[in-house]
Order: sequence, then structure tokens, then C-alpha cells
Amino acid sequence: MLDRPAHNGWVVAPFRQYVVKLHSRCNLSCDYCYVYQHVDQSWRDRPMVMSPATIDALAGAMAEHVAAHGVRRVHVVLHGGEPLLAGPGVLEQAVTRIRSALPAGTGAEVSLQTNGTLIDDRFIDVFRRHRIGVGISVDGGREATDRHRRFADGRPSFHLVERGIERLRAAAGERWTGLLCTVDLTNDPLQVYEDLLALRPPHIDFLLPLANWAHPPPGHGSGPTPYADWLIPIFDRWFSAPRRATGIRLFESIIGRMLGGSSGSEAVGLDSADAITVETDGSLEVTDALKTTAPGLGALGLSVHRNSLDEAMARPEVRAARRTLARLAPDCRKCPLAQVCGGGQYSHRFGPDGTFDHRSVYCADLQRLITHVHARLRAALETSPGA
Repeated sequence: MLDRPAHNGWVVAPFRQYVVKLHSRCNLSCDYCYVYQHVDQSWRDRPMVMSPATIDALAGAMAEHVAAHGVRRVHVVLHGGEPLLAGPGVLEQAVTRIRSALPAGTGAEVSLQTNGTLIDDRFIDVFRRHRIGVGISVDGGREATDRHRRFADGRPSFHLVERGIERLRAAAGERWTGLLCTVDLTNDPLQVYEDLLALRPPHIDFLLPLANWAHPPPGHGSGPTPYADWLIPIFDRWFSAPRRATGIRLFESIIGRMLGGSSGSEAVGLDSADAITVETDGSLEVTDALKTTAPGLGALGLSVHRNSLDEAMARPEVRAARRTLARLAPDCRKCPLAQVCGGGQYSHRFGPDGTFDHRSVYCADLQRLITHVHARLRAALETSPGA
């Protein structure tokens, strides 16, 4: 069954991505964490680990939903907190029960996002046997990572992350999907890039800090486009390299949109992830990023124990987060970059008035970055053989 078309800016489409919170706590105490250090503190009232009963309820709800809508493939993202705190047994149980519940002909791609400090042979065995892709969060090299990503008692974490990456690469390299790095303006961008490349990742994803007009990002107002100014030197190094050492999702998504393709990033484009977040108690939320807007704003008041995913799909909060041109702020709809930018990430548009009817808090940065990428791409195409 096809997705229903947009109507008055709304899109009704079945869920294809499930962010599953296996564990609600973390072994690190990163000072910028959007879960523990931001306005929404609902994690305090949730069970630490997703129970077998909740896993079964989620698997059943997913099976019913995909069967009703003819979905042939879903993406399950095991998340936290730190999902590895749940232990290898819970990981295995979750993947096995979800995959076995799905109807014949529906496949499940499973990935996991971790801080990498707990990776050992037990987890690597589960990753390999259950075909789980593993993404690792890190801020750069030792200095950049240990500035923010520390244990609660102040101990650094980079040496454990590096060891986890080495184990993963050596034992199950094909399961490693890459690195996730949040932009920190206090770090030198090219040094961060070189340090990340030294870890030999298959892919890098640079993320703009989760922020908005009500809670601006670090350095906001320090210059016209501080985040674009940070990212552009990395883009130039990456784009001009005689051989690409790695993929960078943000840059590839911008180029893809310019060439008429899709975006693989929440940061840009009008592609919708059609995602739902499932907390450890089975509660359903629109997207984890809304934890940076206002307390409870992402909560739907629904649970896999009591409600169907079709009920969640029909909620206006879910439909509002799906990306269409008609749902953007008036200034965005008139912008010539709208098809590439897509208004930026949904949570970045939140304002002090409690609405999302605003440009992205990173609007100027996105305009500068996209314009720069376009100029470099156009010059490259004009000088390429056969142009």
C-alpha cells in the first residue's frame, strides 16, 4: 500500500523506522547530553531496561502495522541511554522477537547507536550473528572527546571508545557503520576530521547540536554562520581529496538533494524518516530530539501495551513532524534552497512561542553551507571530462 498523499501539509504514512530504547540510563555523563542534561527529564520515571513483555508488545504492534500497510522493510535502531547496558541477552531477545513477529516478506534492518565503551566479544558475537550495524558516538580524538564525554566521576572515555572500535573493526568490521560526531565549535574542525579518519571509519555523520530558538546552540550569535564556518573546511578537504577516505552523510545528503536524489539525514531535505520512538516502558514518542524543546512535548500518551501504531500514525503531532514544503514556515516556503534544506531538522524550528512555525535556528548556517557546496559541485561538474 502506498503512503497517502499530503493534504493541507499533512502526510499520513506508515512507520518504517523504529527507535527502540532498550536502556534508559547511560554509563557516561556527557555534559551536553540531550536526554539527561536538557529540559525533558522523563527518563527518571522510566524503567532502566525494556522488559520481555514490552519487547513482545512492540513486536506484535509492529507486525500488525506493517501487515496492514504492506510495508516490505523496516529499520530498527536500538538506542538508549546506552543500549549495551541492557546486556547481550536483551539485545538478542529484542532482535529475535521483532524479526520473528514480522510477516513473511517484510525484512528488518537493525542498527545500534552506542558510545562504544562497553564493546566486548559477547556483544560482537551478537552483532555478527544477528546482522546488527553498529554506530559509535565520539567527538573527535582524545582531547575533543574527553572534554565532554566523561564518566560521572570525571574519568575520560576516549581510550575505551578507541579500544571498542579496534575490537569491532578486527572481529566484525562489516558490522561497523561509522561514527557520529556532534559539532563542537571549540574544537578545530580539520583536527577533528583528521582524528576521526585515524579511526578508519566507513562513514562519518556530523550533527548540529540539538538546539532551537528557545534553547539556542553554543556560540549562537558569535558570528553570522559559526557552524557553517566550522563545517566548510571539512567539506573542502573531503570534496577535494583525490580519493574519498570515508563517506560524510551530511555532505552526501546535500549533494544528493541538489542532483534530484534523496537525503539520508534529518538535517536537510524533505525526505521523511517515518519514524517513531519507543521508550523502555513501551510509551510512544514522536522523536527523541523533542526532548530539547519542552517537557513532554514529544510524548503521545500512547503505549504499545494499549494502543496500535495506527493510532500513533494518525496523531497530529506525528504528522506535523513529517517533512513537506507546505508545513514549513512562510519564509522557508519562498526560499530557493527549500528543496535542499527542507527547513532543517524539525526540532531546530521550535520557538519561545511553543510552536515549530519558524526557520531553523541554524538557517543562516545551512544557507551558507548549501550555497558553498553548490558552488563547489557546479565547478567540479563544469570542469569534469565530457562536461
